[in-house]
Amino acid sequence: MENNGATFQGTPGNPGRSSTALFLGLYLLVLAFFILLVSMSTRAELRSRAVMDSLTSTFATLLPPSTDLTTFTTKEGDVLAAQRFQENIAGIFRTAIKVEQVTVVQPGRLMRVVLLADSLFFPGEPRLRDAQVDLLDRLVATLSNRPTGLRFDMEFVIGSRSGAGDNLSSLVMLRAEAFAKAMGDQGGPPDSLAVGLKPGDPDKITMWFYVRNLDEGRMNFVKPAGGGQAQ
Repeated sequence: MENNGATFQGTPGNPGRSSTALFLGLYLLVLAFFILLVSMSTRAELRSRAVMDSLTSTFATLLPPSTDLTTFTTKEGDVLAAQRFQENIAGIFRTAIKVEQVTVVQPGRLMRVVLLADSLFFPGEPRLRDAQVDLLDRLVATLSNRPTGLRFDMEFVIGSRSGAGDNLSSLVMLRAEAFAKAMGDQGGPPDSLAVGLKPGDPDKITMWFYVRNLDEGRMNFVKPAGGGQAQ
């Protein structure tokens, strides 16, 4: 169909131009569809990120400080050494002597061993049993095996009844002295062992084993104001 010499598209007179227009229209439609999908996907991703950020910040404030990974400053080697020390102590008492209780009070820091005094000493005497020499050797070796930056300490505490007879009080003191001397004779580090008495059953001995940083083991003598004695 012609009008003033012009030919309109879509007329049978020019099928090529009609096909091109149809192809171009479909192409633009598909392109618009993909643009719509991309824009929807972007908004969904932004919303997902916003939700994740919100959850992360919320739960981070709910978690206790101890679960924050940045709070763990102890070196891995120190942790393993402390665990190994406690395992060695537990193994010594479970195989070398009869004990009443072996308790890890604080993993990697503190443990307690409770045993009968007569399992370590001859009954009624301050003399250590000959069979326990190996026990002392293994204790000394374990206490002396300190990694750099750590120290292993031991406290030997025996019960003492208030108002008991002189013989019993003397026996308790002599046993504490005998244990300290035997540990020293076996080569135990003198700065790692403390012995003492406390009110309680004299037939029971409690041993405390500590894992400490070197700074924790140093006493701080501070002269108080006014010229009093050091603390």
